[in-house]
Amino acid sequence: MYYDLIVKIKNAAQAKKESLVTPYSKMDFEVLKVLEGYGYVKSVSKKEGGKKNFIEIKLAYENGKPRISDFKLLSKPSRRFYTGYKELSSVRQGQGLAILSTPQGIMSNREARKNKVGGEYLFQVW
Repeated sequence: MYYDLIVKIKNAAQAKKESLVTPYSKMDFEVLKVLEGYGYVKSVSKKEGGKKNFIEIKLAYENGKPRISDFKLLSKPSRRFYTGYKELSSVRQGQGLAILSTPQGIMSNREARKNKVGGEYLFQVW
């Protein structure tokens, strides 16, 4: 799930890894596509290996520092956190990004506000 994926990305980036391979799930892939669109990861690709599929993630760095410095999980399996588009605000004065699961798919807080759609507030990343 996405909460394990974000921890893996942060740890790999702190260890200065170039890429990361993780098991494929449709939700993880969609979350990574949003992060790729905003430059938090360099590239995302689906790889097939026998019966299992994997996601290969190339990590992004800026001036030698990882683009993902930290994150905050808001919605967990034990407690779901839902919000409307009117309650969405910027993360870290616009320096961060929030990821939401909406009826129109996984999207950032900026896209959700523009499309006027709310949903499950998954996490924040900066």
